[in-house]
Amino acid sequence: MTMPMAGPSLRDLYRQTVLDHSRSPRNFRRLEHPDCLATGHNALCGDKVSVYLGLAGDRLEDVSYEASGCAICMASASLMSERVTGLSRPEASRAIDSFVARFDPGSMHDDDPADPLSALATVREYPSRIRCATLPWETLRAAISGEHGTVSTE
Repeated sequence: MTMPMAGPSLRDLYRQTVLDHSRSPRNFRRLEHPDCLATGHNALCGDKVSVYLGLAGDRLEDVSYEASGCAICMASASLMSERVTGLSRPEASRAIDSFVARFDPGSMHDDDPADPLSALATVREYPSRIRCATLPWETLRAAISGEHGTVSTE
């Protein structure tokens, strides 16, 4: 009797999600007339991100970005844009806090395999790459709050 082959591991599924979002990024474009804009830079890795917001009242009606950098940064920006589009500013701020908290040392965050953001959970194993994952989110935070200057992960 032949044993059935095990399906892909959770780690493999996460890797596929990161590769998919880095190779085929969602919402990767410059918004012509953004209501809010922020830029971010991770000097250690070379990641650069610009986040553009189109608002409808207090809602993030259109979230787009332009980025260059590693696969983790690109995937994180893509996943971020999908997660926060349609949220109010306070809801988006809570989503940012929740995402960034995933990487706090000692975080007890449970990763839900059904949540696409969990694909970035493996970054915890590589502390120097956490900045790559959080840069788009911190740049979004700056755009929401109207901060000027360049966001840095230093």
